[in-house]
Amino acid sequence: MIKAKKTKLLALALAAVCAFGMFALAGCSGGSSDSGSADSSSSESTTEGPSGAISVISREDGSGTRGAFTELFGVVDDNDVDLTTTSAVITNSTAVMMTTVAGDPNAIGYISLGSMDDSVKGVEIDGVAPSAEGVKDGSYKVSRPFNVVTGAEVSDLAQDFLNYIMSSDGQAIIEEEGYVSVSENGAYEPSSDSLSGTVSVAGSSSVTPVMEALADAYMAVNPDVTIEVNQSDSSTGVQNAIEGVCDLGMASRELKDSETSQGVSATVIAQDGIAIIVNNDNPISALTSDQVKEIFLGNVTDWSELA
Repeated sequence: MIKAKKTKLLALALAAVCAFGMFALAGCSGGSSDSGSADSSSSESTTEGPSGAISVISREDGSGTRGAFTELFGVVDDNDVDLTTTSAVITNSTAVMMTTVAGDPNAIGYISLGSMDDSVKGVEIDGVAPSAEGVKDGSYKVSRPFNVVTGAEVSDLAQDFLNYIMSSDGQAIIEEEGYVSVSENGAYEPSSDSLSGTVSVAGSSSVTPVMEALADAYMAVNPDVTIEVNQSDSSTGVQNAIEGVCDLGMASRELKDSETSQGVSATVIAQDGIAIIVNNDNPISALTSDQVKEIFLGNVTDWSELA
């Protein structure tokens, strides 16, 4: 009986020693593996470029940002026909574009420079970082105008709001919002002591944020006036101005001859850059104009091709 007890105790002791040894080995092995994995991951992110199929994100037909982008980067043929790859994912606003790129590590897109935030990363183009200063001094070439579109007849109230936008007061707001001012007019002076009524503004989603800021500031000075800002796209904004559906259209591109021939004209209220954006986890921080062009034409389809 005593011998059996001793044998059982010895077996338990040996089992405990074996278990401890296996635990120690596992711990050492696991620590080494984790460390190696971290080192490997760190090495890949610092010494290798991105890889994987590029997710091209573009804007919808009618978008002024898309029109300006394709023209500036040459993603058009000799007849100005848009050649954006058919595999591109189409978004219908600046906000949706940013959300889409922020949610896809392999995505690339483009937005109004003034709309940039830290949810996405703006890359250098031809060695120049996207910035309002770069647009202003001409070093950042990817820029376009923000236009207010008016018909042959403009109401006194709509004209007064436009006068405010072009005044030093309005242009200061444009600068505060991250865009480049274009007018050197003096301070705003109301055209009447008793302004009242409604002005409807419609069009570009890129122009909308700064237009809303301008509208708020104008209504603070003229509390009996309502400025209604309706977001769509540049082509819709121009067409609405042509048809008289709105008082002022918004377009983030130059007007076409086919549009001006219908009696509308454009007033440039600001200059804006177009930022080429990628996911924050993408190590790419700079591209050339040609690389961007080839990506959106569909000729470069994998990030590894840019290494």
